[in-house]
Parts: sequence; C-alpha cells; structure tokens
Amino acid sequence: MTPSPPPQEPMQGALNAETGRVVALLPMRHGSERVPGKNHRVLAGKRACCWVIDALLESGVIDEVLIDTDSAPIREIGELYAGQGGTRVRVIERPAHLAGGHVSMNDVIRHDLAQTDADIVVQTHATNPMLRPETVAACVRAYRERVPSHDSLFTVTRHQARFYTPAGAPLNHNPRELLRTQDLRPMYEENSCLYVFSPASFEEAGARIGRRPVMVELDPIEAVDLDEERDFALAEAIAQSGLVHDASPARVVDESAWSDTDLREERVA
Repeated sequence: MTPSPPPQEPMQGALNAETGRVVALLPMRHGSERVPGKNHRVLAGKRACCWVIDALLESGVIDEVLIDTDSAPIREIGELYAGQGGTRVRVIERPAHLAGGHVSMNDVIRHDLAQTDADIVVQTHATNPMLRPETVAACVRAYRERVPSHDSLFTVTRHQARFYTPAGAPLNHNPRELLRTQDLRPMYEENSCLYVFSPASFEEAGARIGRRPVMVELDPIEAVDLDEERDFALAEAIAQSGLVHDASPARVVDESAWSDTDLREERVA
C-alpha cells in the first residue's frame, strides 16, 4: 500500500530580519475575453484588484507595489492608493505591444523588472482576491530562508484523486490496486496565485519559476481564481461568509515525499 505523504512544514511566524528590497508586481490589462473588466469589477463591495492590493500592503513585507496596466480605470485606482500610501504604490503604463491577450506573462514581467530596483520580486494577479496578507508574508519568509539552495517559489493546490491521460492511461495510480483517494500520492496544480523570485533567477531561467523552485500549498478557498463568471459568485460568497479567515495556513510542500520514480512505479499495471 502506498504510504501517505509525511506532514508538511507549516509556514508561520514573522519574516526574517534580512535586507533586500521586496517589490510586488501586479500586472492588470484592461481587456478580458471571458469576463470583461474583471480586474476592476466590484466584488463583495470592493474592486477585485483592491482585494489584492490591500493584501500586499497589509502583509508588512512589501516595499513597493508596482501596478502595470493599460487601463484608465485601473490607473485611477492605483493613483488613489499612491496618493494615500506615498511611494508604496506606483503605476506604470503597459506598452501597446504588451497589451494583447496572447502576450506571454514573461514578456510583461521582463518589462516591469526594467522599471524597478527589486532584490526580491513577488508577483500575483488581481484575479486572486482571496489571497491573505499572512500568506504573502509567509511565502516571502520561506523564499528567504531557502535561498540559495532554491531560487524561486510558487503556490500550488493539492489534489488527491485518480488522474488519467486523454488515452485513458493512469497518471498517478495503479487501477489494479484501487487505493483509497486519501492514500494516493498527491498531485500539485500551479494555481497562479503567488510567485516569489529574484531578477537574477528570472534572467537565468527566462521565467518566474526558476530551476530550483519551492512549492507552497494553499487552501483551495484562498486560491480561487476569477477566470469565469461563476468564479465571481464563488469568491463573493467566500468573502461575505468570512470563510477565507478559516482557511488552512500556507505550507511548504515536502519535495522528498515522493519522486518521479515513485510515480512511474505506481503507473505500472
């Protein structure tokens, strides 16, 4: 019987008192194909982007929030924050050649990095309104504690279910064993909620996820992504109920729990 993964390491406590300027990149383009205006649409009495900006500012670990946008409404919101919080929020204009729906986020990040002197970069999206300040702080702390053995960090959602390829081949289990789902080795989905990296690691890897990343598991309630219309209804219900305050704390995934070899062995029928 496949053993359950060992308990993961909880990420709690104050950020290490280390030097290094932490800048949060918050890219928000005006257009959206599936949900028009989703970045600045009102969600539970507050603009969607304001939920994330507030979480970043309240985390206590962000020196500056850099808003990259081609949107007049978002620019106005960002400038209101800048007026209240001094230099902690800054708005930059996104060039027209980076404003399309098919532009790689890596190209946007590369443009933004040229506008800042960050030592540590935190990148998130306005479409993750349930992101909590304590999670931002915990992720920055975890990243700092693990450099240089690791070069980046990203958040994930844990799944313990039976996965198959389109051809019907099992991915993470052996159908002949038919283990209980709680006994399956977990799979982890990149949830696009939060990334932490350095300009140097981005340059080396050409991406926000470097060559030696740390994964941090978030409670699915906190990882809600505003991708479709129904996601707004879900996020609004969570915000109004206060359920996000009861979400499990962010946890570093134990990379030694299982290996690619284990996965290959479990697929053998």
